[in-house]
Amino acid sequence: MNIARIVCFGVLLLAGSAAAQDRGKVIEKIMISLGTATPGGGFPLYGNAFAELMNDADSTLSILPRNTKGSTENIPLLEAGQLDTALVAGEPAYEAFAGIGRPRTHLKILTAMYSSPGMFVVRADSPYKTIGDLAGKPIAFGARGSGLPILSRYMLDGLGLKQDEDFQSVYLDRAGDGPAMVSDGRVAALWGAGIGWPGFAAVAASAGGARFIAPDASEIARIKAKHAFLKPLSVPAGSYPNQNDRIDTLGSWSFILTRENLPDDVAYRLARTLHGVESAFCKKLAQACETTAANTVAAAPSVDLIHPGVLKYLREIGVAK
Repeated sequence: MNIARIVCFGVLLLAGSAAAQDRGKVIEKIMISLGTATPGGGFPLYGNAFAELMNDADSTLSILPRNTKGSTENIPLLEAGQLDTALVAGEPAYEAFAGIGRPRTHLKILTAMYSSPGMFVVRADSPYKTIGDLAGKPIAFGARGSGLPILSRYMLDGLGLKQDEDFQSVYLDRAGDGPAMVSDGRVAALWGAGIGWPGFAAVAASAGGARFIAPDASEIARIKAKHAFLKPLSVPAGSYPNQNDRIDTLGSWSFILTRENLPDDVAYRLARTLHGVESAFCKKLAQACETTAANTVAAAPSVDLIHPGVLKYLREIGVAK
């Protein structure tokens, strides 16, 4: 069953119906479900801000965020038509589009969200300085079902390391549980990705402070040689408390994906509304400063993967050919 549907004011008891009136006129309401991830992570933070901004900007939209297990659950939910849109990390999206370990997906890109530079965070007083130092130690690699453990698996594989053999891998039920585990010593490090990522911010703001561990230049070259789809990315100095230097690493772009049969006119309206409030979204959430029409075209593995309704809008504003 398709989740997105257009309903009119006064139609009561219709499943999930919503309506609005403006100066006595009936306004059609488009209801859009949005899958995010487990509480405490970057996806719910972004998804809730996205929904709030979009709903405020267009009174005909009703975007409803929903916590899920993350990227690896969001993809099949979209394919089954149980979600209209969902946040998906770069690596699961890449595997789905390429048909790695599964049939190729026919989902479409609504927008690129933000780049996700991957790295570890440890307590400031930790003796660990390099990725090699973390081998054999308990490491929280992120929430079960999220894209973070997939990114780390590719990164470590590029260095000849196996995530579940060379480390004591810990997978979280809730993304928000990781920072406390670093602070109290249950894990030596927390893996994460992004600028303004809540897990990093929480450890950095803790009483003991934090340090970050990323691959060095030679390790970046080794990883890139084996997994060319990973992109060189940087975390600007000052992105987190007491982070005085830029951190160079690798990562990917996360996307908001749509179900294959989301109507073109709905996708067009979503794109038009979103990119009409880019600056407001940036002010609302630092991570959203990268959510731009230009970045969507640049980050998409192929322009054909962008939803046709979105692509129509991007061509109208001269961003896509």
